[in-house]
Amino acid sequence: MDQFTDLLERLPAGLDLDGLALETKAIQRKRKIGDGASLLRLALARGPGGFSLRQTSGWVSLLEIAELSNPGVHYRLRQAVAFLAAIVARLLAVKAPGARLRWPGRTLRLADGTCVSKPGSKGTDWRIHGVFDLGSGGFSHLELTDKHGAEALERGAALSGEIRIGDRNYARVPVLNRFLADAGGKADFIVRVGWNALRLITPRGQSFDLIKYLQHLPTNLRPHEVALLAGGERGQAALPLRLIIQRKTAEATEATRLALRRAAIKKGKKLDPRSLIAAEFMILGTSLPKKGYTAKDILAVYRLRWQIELAFKRLKSLLHIDKLPTRTEQTSRSWLYAHLILALLCDDLSQDFLESSP
Repeated sequence: MDQFTDLLERLPAGLDLDGLALETKAIQRKRKIGDGASLLRLALARGPGGFSLRQTSGWVSLLEIAELSNPGVHYRLRQAVAFLAAIVARLLAVKAPGARLRWPGRTLRLADGTCVSKPGSKGTDWRIHGVFDLGSGGFSHLELTDKHGAEALERGAALSGEIRIGDRNYARVPVLNRFLADAGGKADFIVRVGWNALRLITPRGQSFDLIKYLQHLPTNLRPHEVALLAGGERGQAALPLRLIIQRKTAEATEATRLALRRAAIKKGKKLDPRSLIAAEFMILGTSLPKKGYTAKDILAVYRLRWQIELAFKRLKSLLHIDKLPTRTEQTSRSWLYAHLILALLCDDLSQDFLESSP
């Protein structure tokens, strides 16, 4: 049974696919593919549908959508990049904030990214940056960049009252300052901090030796915290920061140290002994005030990061977004945007199951 009509009904109300296709010049002459819905269907078949160019050509012919050669399919999808990107933007624009969690008036969102490589590549060619809303259980932002697009906490506009959570890749003072500035002081962050990621300063302006501080902490598993400043770039004000530190269990510490040793051997580098000291601890930095936000609660919230990691894993294991078959920029973007469209529609579909009776 053909369910493409059901898929179209899940698109935002008022979205004119025909007008969008003409506006983005994905369709310039109504020949072969004459409407936006058929172009979207073509992209979904070639992308998450898993069809080759030959299979896509035969499939659209079988369904009497169009008569296209393999090069014809390739050409139309190459021209459809802006069209597909615009659909992703429209789907994201209608996303409603999820339920408030943990703290009254606060929305928890997770930031992360995943890498995609083209055939034969040994490195990263594309990055998909995501923001995952814990309250709604789905992505509130998805952004595609090439390998030069760095992970940054400000990707995806912050909501008033939001707390955005990121791993150690986001612990950079310029990035954190931009996030707070863009949010107008109405959002906060929690990020994991590497021992050498930030230039830490005491409130009196003295340099803070994090490794020395860690070495003098008690051996119990009670959380510790210290109020510090993180030095910014020249001419930029230092960033006030609560550093929250939790000692790991002996098993978790040994697992981290083993991973560090293996990584050093693989890279042919000498392991810094300070890394082995820091491996005993989970270290977080946050802009949240001390009142109402205990160290224990902040550590518990950070541990929810696995939700976005699982969401990206679903993109790879179920939608196979990591199996990029294309080599050129435009065809790769077209293929990847088609996957992001389906991912967002699947998020919406999952809400129907969550809202239904068990």
